[in-house]
Amino acid sequence: MSKHTLALFLVLIALAACQKKGGEPAKTPATPAPPGAAATEEPTVPFLVKLETTCGDIVVKVHPDWAPIAAKRFKELVKIGFYDGCRFFRVAKGFVVQFGINGDPTLNSRWAEFGIRDEPVKVTNRKGTLTFAMSSAPNSRTTQLFFNMRDNSGLDPRGFAPFAEVVEGWDTVERINPKYGEQPSAEQGRINAEGNAFLDAAYPGLDHIRKATILP
Repeated sequence: MSKHTLALFLVLIALAACQKKGGEPAKTPATPAPPGAAATEEPTVPFLVKLETTCGDIVVKVHPDWAPIAAKRFKELVKIGFYDGCRFFRVAKGFVVQFGINGDPTLNSRWAEFGIRDEPVKVTNRKGTLTFAMSSAPNSRTTQLFFNMRDNSGLDPRGFAPFAEVVEGWDTVERINPKYGEQPSAEQGRINAEGNAFLDAAYPGLDHIRKATILP
């Protein structure tokens, strides 16, 4: 091999190495999952979740076709045990029973940063359905839920999209302690900051979820 041919050969090797190192387009980093979130596939068929509470068991049937984004978030939260220990902090008699603030303020605040997108209301907020709570801001659903204690169709135009319904234990839902009414809900700032420590001291009679489980 001549010196000229050898030099050309070395130049070609160097160019190939440069292209391999820097020639590929940069990949866009994936959006990080919420801290501590379990990898959860998009649910496509209905599934059951059992809520073991201090006043009995409740079984809800989740319908992904009603609200797939809500169904997926609920499944994620149940899988990581987010709802275990959650107090029913709002019992508005004849309206809703609300829960979904984790007793650990650090965990709760991390998840509260990850709102899920709004989606169409396909099923009315009839009695016995389960729906994510939300504010008037767009994409504000995070972890809080409520049971509809009556037909609340007035919530439909406001974007509250039911994703599940109670199939067992409705009598348990109706037994959830109404003693404090909506008073604890008015102190959500302290609940978020201090968690169950605050609720147990200020409202010791609140019922709560002992454990939430996806049934086989």
